[in-house]
Amino acid sequence: MKMIRPGAYIGCLVPFLLCFSALALSVGKDFRTVEDVYGAYPDRVERLFTFLDLDRAGLEKVKSAVKNNDYVRAGEELLIYYRRKPLPRFVRQEIKTEEEENLIHSAKEMLEDVFIFYQQRAKVPRNIQGMLQWDFKGPSEDQEWAWALNRHYPLQTLYDAHLLTNEPAYAMAMDAFIKDWVIQSVPYPGKKSATAMWRGLEVSFRVKSWTDVFYGLLDSGYFTDATRLLMLSSLPDHAHYARNFHGQNNWLTMEMSGLAKLSAAWPEFKDSRDWMAYAKSTMTESLADQIYPDGAQTELTSSYHQVSLNNFDQFRQIVEEVGEDLPEGFLTQLESMWNYIAYTIRPDGYGLLNNDADKKHNRNAVLTAAAEYGRPDWQYIASNGLAGERPKGPPSIVFPYAGHLISRSGYKKDAHWSFFDIGPWGTGHQHNDKLHVSIAAFGRDLLVDAGRFAYRGDLADKFRPYALGSASHNVLLIDGNGQGPGLRKTEKPLGDNQVSITDAYDYAWESFSDFENMEGHTTHQRTLFYLRDKFWIILDKVISDRPRQINALWHWHPDCEVERFGRHLVKTLNDHGNLYLQSLSSIDWQLDQVKGQEEPVVQGWYSEEYNKVEPNTVSIFTAEVDRESTLIWFILPYETEQPDVQAEVISEDSYGVSLRITVEDETWHLEIPFKNTNKISVEQR
Repeated sequence: MKMIRPGAYIGCLVPFLLCFSALALSVGKDFRTVEDVYGAYPDRVERLFTFLDLDRAGLEKVKSAVKNNDYVRAGEELLIYYRRKPLPRFVRQEIKTEEEENLIHSAKEMLEDVFIFYQQRAKVPRNIQGMLQWDFKGPSEDQEWAWALNRHYPLQTLYDAHLLTNEPAYAMAMDAFIKDWVIQSVPYPGKKSATAMWRGLEVSFRVKSWTDVFYGLLDSGYFTDATRLLMLSSLPDHAHYARNFHGQNNWLTMEMSGLAKLSAAWPEFKDSRDWMAYAKSTMTESLADQIYPDGAQTELTSSYHQVSLNNFDQFRQIVEEVGEDLPEGFLTQLESMWNYIAYTIRPDGYGLLNNDADKKHNRNAVLTAAAEYGRPDWQYIASNGLAGERPKGPPSIVFPYAGHLISRSGYKKDAHWSFFDIGPWGTGHQHNDKLHVSIAAFGRDLLVDAGRFAYRGDLADKFRPYALGSASHNVLLIDGNGQGPGLRKTEKPLGDNQVSITDAYDYAWESFSDFENMEGHTTHQRTLFYLRDKFWIILDKVISDRPRQINALWHWHPDCEVERFGRHLVKTLNDHGNLYLQSLSSIDWQLDQVKGQEEPVVQGWYSEEYNKVEPNTVSIFTAEVDRESTLIWFILPYETEQPDVQAEVISEDSYGVSLRITVEDETWHLEIPFKNTNKISVEQR
């Protein structure tokens, strides 16, 4: 966080002040005073005072003016009241970023109506009256771009730039931006909407952005009384929408945290206490409904877990700052949500890339939470063992309701890490990817989930079905078919015989049967065995009512150079951080490598962030199999030079497989059952 440094960039904006008419003057250069607003919108101004508690201390002059039908004076006295009011504690007076140069560059572009959302830069058009086109969808015709604009994210950048430089241009830009939006948002529709201007998420984010601007610029002569009054006139509409038309799951957390912020920031409204009470009740109920006992949010998508957590936490801060009590157990559940983030974090500090998540760096957030909650174990995990206290027991963990197994060799930055998904489908943002496995080692992503690509627009038209389907994950396709939807939410954890974590190894299994467009019946059962600090064994058992064609997919990170050797082996040729993947089954595989393919089907693409896409290599093992077949995969991580390897199947029966694995001068005899934690045997010879 950076403290205010007025004047740090004074003088750098003269060219932008000269061309500022595009943003600051288009809404009417003389539209600056309370009298201007009342002259244009008398009904709206008079309506505002019906929502205010005029018996509140400090509003006596406002009440008197309203009683005399002098609404211009009432508006002026109301703004005087706000200038004299103590600044709320939650008003931000520090900039959010350390990257001052990028901040100023972005803010300067905003002065010319140029904005970047979801990695896409565009200039927002203006209509014949010179006002912003708020439903503009950006360069890819993506509605998400328009929604981002209407969340008023740019205000955060402009506000930071103003704090840093004290340049008038940025205050004027915020003034014009908000004035333009409020004028064009009238009339409030008063119904559930999915338009660019009125949707629950945009209502919430807009209120949060407005709070800092409204209070933080009270002493600025460049942020006009007209805009302040217009903001106040719009707040009851925002509260009404959030109170009556909110969604559920992570949407609810965002919308209710916005309603709580509005209540706390503007307690002068008659219904502010009701808004806070409703937010508290709804958030408490939602927290209990959204969060599994193991701390995972039920959508089972890492980024959206964090969205919910951040908004629950914002709500907590708001409630505490206004002296309200939090419901019993609220903090305990928040801690369990942070625990999920801390224990799923990868050695490089990033979180899970699963379902509709983005690849998000979590290390700093976890370290901050560790200090706040007094959790030295989180500190140890996030710092790669450089601080805090090592968690007790083996380094791996399972979240039994989420069905997420995280395997580790340890906590250092070069540790092995894997994610095995054996849980329910999820209550939102799901992909058809049960039994998917991701692997990282030596500070590098190796086997990956393909990501989410985009929800709408040109990129989504091309890649969204691929993102949602099984073909973009490390699973099996049966007769070319991927998985269908699974169980959305579970009431019970994994069974006792499904997962075993010991000092020496991790073991887990699960099955799936609901394939799309499938004639007859097929079950895919996957068993994962990880020998700590050594290697993985994956068993894929396919049981069907007829012979099938199998495609076993292994997706590699785009940075990996991948080569195939014969028909049973692929490995990376990276300068460091490598993976050796071998089929040990006596199956007549056809092995293909696909990268960046669009026809006949999309395959070999990766998206670590929304609207970001790049080609990656996919190893596809294809074979015709009988009614019951077992696929055995040996997966060995190594840093630079591949060690000598000998891996062979000694025997296989209906209960499991017996393997002999030699790596350099170490040999293990393994008995791995398909689905019985009590029958595992590990002998080193």
